[in-house]
Amino acid sequence: MSHRSSLLPVLLTTTILAGPVVAQDGTVQLNEISVEAVGPGNAAPASAGSGGLNVSAGDGGTAATSGGGGGPSGITGYTARVATAATKTNTPLIEAPQSVSVVTREQLNDRNVQTFTDAVNYVPGAISARSGFDPRFDQIFIRGFDVLTNQGIYRDGLRVIGSGFAFPKSEPYGAEALTILRGPASGLYGLGSPGGILDITSKRPVFVPFGEVQFQAGSFGRFQGNFDVGGPVEGSDGTMAYRLTGVRREAGTFIGLGTNDDQFNIAPAFTWKPSADTTFTFLSEFQVTNTPAATFFYNDPGFRVSNFYQGDPRFIGLDQTQYRVGYAFEHFFTPDLVFRQNFRHYGLFLSAKYVDINNVNDARTIGTRDTGYIREGLVQQTLDNQLEARFATGPVAHTVVGGVDYARYSLSARFGFGLAPDLNLTTRNYGQQFIATPPLGSASRQTQDQVGVYLQDQAKFGDFILTVNGRHDWVFQDNHATPDSAVSRQDNSAFTGRVGLGYVLAPGLVPYASYATTFTPQVGQDRNGQAFKPATGDQIEAGVKYLIPGTNIQTAFAGFDINQSSILIPDASNIAFQTAGGAVRSKGFEAEATANLAPGTNLTIAYTHVDIRFVNSTSFAGESLNGNRVSGIPSDTYASFLTYAFPPASALRGLQIGGGIRYIGSSYADDQNTVRNTAVTLYDALVAYDFAALDPKYKGFRAQINGYNIFNRNYTTCSFGFCNFNQPATVIGSLIYRW
Repeated sequence: MSHRSSLLPVLLTTTILAGPVVAQDGTVQLNEISVEAVGPGNAAPASAGSGGLNVSAGDGGTAATSGGGGGPSGITGYTARVATAATKTNTPLIEAPQSVSVVTREQLNDRNVQTFTDAVNYVPGAISARSGFDPRFDQIFIRGFDVLTNQGIYRDGLRVIGSGFAFPKSEPYGAEALTILRGPASGLYGLGSPGGILDITSKRPVFVPFGEVQFQAGSFGRFQGNFDVGGPVEGSDGTMAYRLTGVRREAGTFIGLGTNDDQFNIAPAFTWKPSADTTFTFLSEFQVTNTPAATFFYNDPGFRVSNFYQGDPRFIGLDQTQYRVGYAFEHFFTPDLVFRQNFRHYGLFLSAKYVDINNVNDARTIGTRDTGYIREGLVQQTLDNQLEARFATGPVAHTVVGGVDYARYSLSARFGFGLAPDLNLTTRNYGQQFIATPPLGSASRQTQDQVGVYLQDQAKFGDFILTVNGRHDWVFQDNHATPDSAVSRQDNSAFTGRVGLGYVLAPGLVPYASYATTFTPQVGQDRNGQAFKPATGDQIEAGVKYLIPGTNIQTAFAGFDINQSSILIPDASNIAFQTAGGAVRSKGFEAEATANLAPGTNLTIAYTHVDIRFVNSTSFAGESLNGNRVSGIPSDTYASFLTYAFPPASALRGLQIGGGIRYIGSSYADDQNTVRNTAVTLYDALVAYDFAALDPKYKGFRAQINGYNIFNRNYTTCSFGFCNFNQPATVIGSLIYRW
C-alpha cells in the first residue's frame, strides 16, 4: 500500500498562494447581532435581531461559506437560499437539479437537537430510529437507503469514513448547519449511498466578538454545559479570528441499569485571512463518548419486545475517543477564478463490551447469556483539490468546477467472545455477578485508498439551467484476516455522473429533471474466491422548486425512481456465501415547505411517500423476497414544526412558543413482509423566554424548555425481524446567555 499512501503528500503540495485581488463582502448573522464582515480589519457595528444563535454568511461571498465544503448561506431563520453540497459551488437551492434541504442553526437551536439522528426528524425523505433507540451511531436513511454504512456522511464537504463498528460521531452543537442532498451524488463525491448524502458544516471563526454559554438539565439524569466563543485575534489587524466550541454532558438513558450517554467535546478553530482573496481556516475537534454497547431488549416469538434488557451494568460500555484536524484553504486569483483545498485527518479508537441474552427457558426464569469484546482503531485522511471558474461563451454563462480528491482509511479490529453467568429473570440480578472479559483474537486489518477525478459545468442560457458532471474513481482495498494471513486485494473503478436541466418558468419558479448514477464497493469474495463487484445504481428525479419573490418562503416537490443492482444476497448454490446479484428499487415523491415569517417565527413542513422493494433477492433461508418491501422503512411520513415569537408590541413580548408533529407511517417488521409496524404520531414542544423583554439589562439571557414525544407514546420499531423500544417522553430545560 505504500505506493498509494504516497499520493497524499503529492496532492498536498498543490496548495497555491498568490497576491491580493478584490475584497469579497458578506454578511454574518448572530443570534442578537447582524454584522457586515467586509474584509481584514473591518467589522460593522452590531444591530438587534432575533432567533437562535446563527453564525453563517448571508450571500455566500465569505470564506466561511464558500463553495467546496463551506456550507449553506443566504440564511434567514429556517430558510437558506444557497447551498454548496449539490454542486460544490455556491448555488441557489432552486437551481440545483436534485432535492436539497438545509437545517439551519436556528432550527437546531429551537429544537435543541441532541443527536444528528434527531436533526433529520423534520426533513423529507430522511428517517432515523429504524432500529429503535440507539445512541451509538448517527444512523440515517434517505429514500430508504442507509447513509451511514454506505459512507454518505460528510463534514465540510469531505467524507467521514466508517467501517466495522468504528463510525465517527458528530456533535450537533458544533455544527453551523446540515445539508441533506437526496439522490445519488457519486458524480461529484465518488462512492456512496444511492439515497444521498448528509453534509455537516462546522462552526467557523468570524471577525466579530461573540459568545454563548448554556446549562441544560433534563430527563434521565441529563446535565450538560455548552459554550461557544470567538472573534478576531487582538493585535492581528483583523487578519486572524478564532472560535472555541465545547460540550460536556453526563446523562443516563431510559433503560437505566447504568446505561450512560456521556460526552466531552472540544473544537478549536482558527482563521487566517492575510488578504481579501486568501483564507486559511484550521478546524479541529477532540471528543470522548460513553454509551451502552447494548441498547436492545430480548425478543419473544411473534415480534414482541420483552422487558429483559440484553445488557448488564458490569459489562456494558462503548467508549469511543476520536479526534480530527484539518483545514480549508481558498484563494481567488480573480473574482471568477478560485482554487480551494480541503484536508482532514481523523482518528478513532473504540472499546466495547456487551452481554447478549441468547435464550430464555420455557418457565421464563433463566436467561442464558454470552459476551462480546471489541477493540477497533480507525484512521483516515481525506483531501479535495478543486478549481472553480466562471466565464461566458457567447450567450452561455458557465460555472465550471473540476478537481482531484483522495481518501484513505485503515481499520484494525480485534474481537473476543465468551459466556456470561445466567441471568435470573425473576429477580433481575443485573450487575450482581462477575463477568469475565473474553480474550481478544488476532487483529484483522482493512485499508482502502480512493482517488477520484471530477468535472462539472453549470451552464445558463436564457431561462435554462443545465448541470452536467462526470467523475472517475479508482478504489483499492486490502484485507488481512489475521496478521499472518494472505492479503485479499480488491480493486474497483467506476465512472459516474449526473445531468440535470432546469427552466426558470417565472421569477423563483424552477421545474427541473435530472439523471444521476452511483456506485458502492463491496468487501469480500464469492464462493469462487472472486471479489464482489461494486453495487451500482441510478436515479431519475423530476420536480419543481419555488422561492416566492420578496419573501423567505420556499417550497419544493419532487418525484424519484432509484434502482440499485449487484447488492449482496445469499448464494442459492451455497448459503454459506454471498453473491452480488440482488437489486432493490425505491420510488416515491416528496413535498417540502420552509418559511421565515418574522423574527423568531418559522415553519417547516415535510411529507414523503417512498416505496422501496426487493427486485431480486432471497433471504438466508432461501426464500424469495422479490416484490417485498424493505423492512423498517415507512411508506409515508409527515412532519411539521412551527415557532411563534410574540412581537415587541405584544404584552407577551419575549415569549416564543413552538410545536412539532411527526407522523411515521406503517412499515414491515421483516423482509418477508409477515408483520407490520403500526403507524405512530409523535409531538414535540418548545417554550422559551427572552429576559430582555423584562429589562434591557437582561439582554442575552434566555430560558428554554423542549419536550420530545410529550404524550409519551410507547411504541416499538421492528426491522430485519428484530424489534426494539423507542425513546419515551423527554424534557430538557436550558438556561442560555449570549453576548
